[in-house]
Amino acid sequence: MKPGIGIIGTGMVGQMCHLANFAANPACRVVAIADLRPDLAAAAALKFGVARIYGTHRELLADSEVSAVVVVTKRRATGPIVLDALNSGRHVLSEKPMAYTTVQAATLVEAARQKELVYSVGYMKRHDAGVARALAELARIRADLSLGRIIGARGWCFGGDTGRSQDNFVMTGETRPDGLELWPDGPDWMPHAMRSGYDNFLNVFSHIINLARYVLGSSPTIAESTVETSGAARITLDFDDVACTLELVNGSEGAWREGLTINFERGALTIELPAPFAEEEARVILDHNGESTQLVRATSWAFRRQAEAFVSDIVERRIPLASGQDSVTDIALAEAIWKRRASG
Repeated sequence: MKPGIGIIGTGMVGQMCHLANFAANPACRVVAIADLRPDLAAAAALKFGVARIYGTHRELLADSEVSAVVVVTKRRATGPIVLDALNSGRHVLSEKPMAYTTVQAATLVEAARQKELVYSVGYMKRHDAGVARALAELARIRADLSLGRIIGARGWCFGGDTGRSQDNFVMTGETRPDGLELWPDGPDWMPHAMRSGYDNFLNVFSHIINLARYVLGSSPTIAESTVETSGAARITLDFDDVACTLELVNGSEGAWREGLTINFERGALTIELPAPFAEEEARVILDHNGESTQLVRATSWAFRRQAEAFVSDIVERRIPLASGQDSVTDIALAEAIWKRRASG
């Protein structure tokens, strides 16, 4: 039987990036949605043809036709809701960050392990077709040594216009109610004054950190880091003696600017990421001896491919590209970077 999907949280991102893509996927059924805003839930259900509406995630988890859930709620509520879903035996795709501390994250991973469930975290850039193309090209270059050895890497995220998917959400203007269980928004040692910047760091910049790990190696060490109160940072990660410097500044105007360049002795491979909500692939540019070539790209969307992968992972019982277990590393790196700042 096709997996029965429940969507928990039907705000703009919940609808545009998740509900729309699961509703369009013939390999699954969106059987229910849950939102604390009744008018919004009703409007989203009508738009996407969902039959059952629940006022809370616990009501949705009592529905036996729901075999997997997508959690798109306020960030501090993500962990408790994911834990409830995993403990109820549901496969989970949640937005990132998965949690605020490694202890919280490890709790979720252990719950998924005990129930033998698929637990995926929403680092959708790993599912970008352009990124997949870049990885294939990188493997070729490293094998044939056509550009020589890797001498370093640079990643950046300056923010900008996040883009929009066309006509894929409705809003009602209802206030977002309180009452959700919230986990702490940082480790015990973190001062309150740091937590807003830490939240921004996890929400925006964990994407490029996660992508750098996906491309260069899963377990880097922190060589250097400078972090501002706002969450802006300059960080150098060491991937087995390959240094990757990350420039992270949120607040740029105009077009979204985010990407990763791997520098070789005789050229470079660059991934230019699209705006988060734009329905397009990453651009991949190969520089070889002073000549630049853009790899041919097609039309696809990382969020659509992420939804397809989640359903396929459930059916085939595969480990996701952005598994909960792997994503703990992003939280651990973030904690360590901010601990360095707190320690002066």
